[in-house]
Amino acid sequence: MKLNERSLAFYATCDAPVDNAGFLYKKGGRHAAYHRRWFVLRGNMLFYFEDAASREPVGVIILEGCTVELVEAAEEFAFAVRFAGTRARTYVLAAESQAAMEGWVKALSRASFDYLRLVVRELEQQLAAVRGAGGPALPLPLPLPLPLPQPLPQPLPQPLSPTPAPPLPRWPTALPPKENGCAVWSTEATFRPGSEPPPPPPRRRASAPHGSLDLAPFARLHECYGQEIRALRGQWLSSRVQP
Repeated sequence: MKLNERSLAFYATCDAPVDNAGFLYKKGGRHAAYHRRWFVLRGNMLFYFEDAASREPVGVIILEGCTVELVEAAEEFAFAVRFAGTRARTYVLAAESQAAMEGWVKALSRASFDYLRLVVRELEQQLAAVRGAGGPALPLPLPLPLPLPQPLPQPLPQPLSPTPAPPLPRWPTALPPKENGCAVWSTEATFRPGSEPPPPPPRRRASAPHGSLDLAPFARLHECYGQEIRALRGQWLSSRVQP
């Protein structure tokens, strides 16, 4: 089997939780000496390092098609990982205590996919036996909670109608009419509240030596007013001549 060394090194030192880790004594392949190594079990791969601080593994053992059993060796608490085949290598390891040895043997025996396949097959057989014997049915999933009723949308408040402003006073749009050359005050105009309209100006009439001028023609009116103007002008000139 060809393995990528960089991928194995990354997988061996990643931050994912491990299945088991600790120091073991590993017997050399050609020599009978044991070397203390740091072992890390991840899935079906058993990595070993020079020490716990190493970032690159020295080697890896693929735990597929192997058996784990106790052996008699020079080191105490020894066990072996054997593979089928005449030319397959056997790895002899030794733990530092009885509890550590039992933990490693149990973890290595359950690391292969063959063991997981047997466990799944046994569970399927147990499930089939329970269903065939009319045992209690599996619990149904709980119903999903009903959604809470949503509140009805509230109508938006209507804007308040503005208070109508008081009408502005109506002022006369045209000049007051004239009667006999004098302005006539119109009493129909509306003034501001609180103010009294001014009294109408006195009506000035020219003197009429020959009766009323209401029904006189224009020529007669012109002659009468002309006489009055000439008399006033004569008085003004005489007042200027006198010292």
